[in-house]
Amino acid sequence: MQSSLPLHPLAQRSLVGRLWVWVAYLAVRACFMVCCRVQVQGHETIPTRGGVLLAGNHLSVFDTLLLPYTVMAVQGVQVIWAPAKAELFRSRLLGRLLTSLGVFPVRRGQHDRQAMRRMIAYMRTDKLMLFPEGTRSQDGQLQAGKRTVGKLIYAARPVVIPVAIWGTETILACLRRPWRGRAHVTIRYGPPVDLQRYYALPDTKETAIAIVQEVMSAIASLLPPVPQKGTADGSCTLQP
Repeated sequence: MQSSLPLHPLAQRSLVGRLWVWVAYLAVRACFMVCCRVQVQGHETIPTRGGVLLAGNHLSVFDTLLLPYTVMAVQGVQVIWAPAKAELFRSRLLGRLLTSLGVFPVRRGQHDRQAMRRMIAYMRTDKLMLFPEGTRSQDGQLQAGKRTVGKLIYAARPVVIPVAIWGTETILACLRRPWRGRAHVTIRYGPPVDLQRYYALPDTKETAIAIVQEVMSAIASLLPPVPQKGTADGSCTLQP
């Protein structure tokens, strides 16, 4: 899918951009094949067109690779836009690499208007990946979502797909002790969150909080009480 907003110069041309993203996809696939077994559930709920927010829980740095990887595994090569902390872009090389893959900087702890405008624009036209908790959960429990996420959703009004991830927090331990076998990772996509009743309300702090709470409840409903192994109905396994 060609993005309606400009990528890094490396990916401005459609053919070059798609080839570059495909190479990155293959690299991530090889990484996951070595360290874990990935199961995808509910992928049929992901819209093929843009105007989508993929909102998930956040357990590990591997979540940021897993989510776009699984979307491309079932839908083909495309750019999944994603915000990342601005500190990662201090290195020119890393910054250019991230930008070429659709990652853009956000200044944490500040009211970054430019980043917010970009997120709203991407949610209206493309696919944006976001973790409403704002940071990784330290205890594995789902944390409260940030009010800013609710405000962004209110402004953009995308199709919001809740995403539950579990098992990525064990990948590093499995890499340290490979004789124990690969990690079992599951990503579960849910049906779109119905937020229409909130869009009829005024643009207030209370409305933003209610929206993000609705999204977090949808994510929570997808998480199992105990991490599960094996393939459930409606799932596909990406690695043997």
